[in-house]
Amino acid sequence: MRANSSDYRSLFLADAPMMDARAPVEFAKGAFPGVVNLPLMDDVERQRVGTCYKQKGQQAAIELGHQLVSGDIKARRVEAWAAFAKANPNGYLYCFRGGLRSQTVQQWLKSEAGIEYPRVIGGYKALRTFLLETTAQAINHCDFVLVGGMTGTGKTEVINQLSNSLDLEGHANHRGSSFGKRATAQPMQIDFENALAIDILKKRAAGQEQFVLEDEGRIVGKCSLPVELYQAMQAFPLVWLEDQLTRRVERILNDYVIDLSAEYIALLGVDEGFKVFAERLQLSLANIQKRLGGERYQRLVAIMTQALQEQANDGIVDTHRGWIEALLVEYYDPMYVFQRESKAGRIEFVGEQAAVVEFLRQRAKG
Repeated sequence: MRANSSDYRSLFLADAPMMDARAPVEFAKGAFPGVVNLPLMDDVERQRVGTCYKQKGQQAAIELGHQLVSGDIKARRVEAWAAFAKANPNGYLYCFRGGLRSQTVQQWLKSEAGIEYPRVIGGYKALRTFLLETTAQAINHCDFVLVGGMTGTGKTEVINQLSNSLDLEGHANHRGSSFGKRATAQPMQIDFENALAIDILKKRAAGQEQFVLEDEGRIVGKCSLPVELYQAMQAFPLVWLEDQLTRRVERILNDYVIDLSAEYIALLGVDEGFKVFAERLQLSLANIQKRLGGERYQRLVAIMTQALQEQANDGIVDTHRGWIEALLVEYYDPMYVFQRESKAGRIEFVGEQAAVVEFLRQRAKG
């Protein structure tokens, strides 16, 4: 039998298949990429056992657990675990702390299915702690540089061209602005943090000790940056990305109109997809109504409404440029001018995309 493991680093670097024996409600709050939830107890069973433990102690709780998970229920769960073990002979199982639940699954797999399968010592809690420490260690020991710039300059495009970048918006499945929501859901906070930490772990294992990331706010959609990272970002050096207004407008048009409508249509079908996309765009504008002011908001709503009507009827997106350009020039750009002035002492380089990418590549070489 392969030994139980507490080598969390190797487990994550190898993308080892893992079976999570926690209850679905625990799994839903946060897990690791690619992990499969095959619980020992469902949510109701876990709640009953937990209540019994508080009222009558551990032994009574264990006995109740065995009563609840017996017969056909037990057989079906063992069958599911056995199928996972056979499909993933290099995998592991875990519960919350690596205790009774994962040991029970391990024992039943052996006694009922004849399969010896290793578990993760310390379970989910130890794996999660390891990843939190991974992020903290990188912040303390690695070199970081931020990519800043006006909205629409293509900061994400720069990030995607570099092997030593951390794509915060990619991990958060959100484009970062008021209009940044994607057609698919964002990850849970813990899932976001775990995926980011694994990204850091793998890049450091490959020899990266300098990271490039976008100069984000504290929250990307509903995902909060790790507190230590966000605090450290306030002192990291920056490169400032510039581009012409016309190209910025086209980039926003592609990302937030053409691509986003296509995402919704692929997910929900033509009619429903476009309807939800249009509502999402209008809601995004409404969310910044107070900051825009009444007159400007009404002007942009009128342009957007006409643009969406033309897009729905004829597939033409030209009118969208009107509200996009006005929003950039009148709303976003003044905020970024202020930001740039406040961060001027940290800016190491200013340029358009190709020059910024080249500077960052040379910087990484030291």
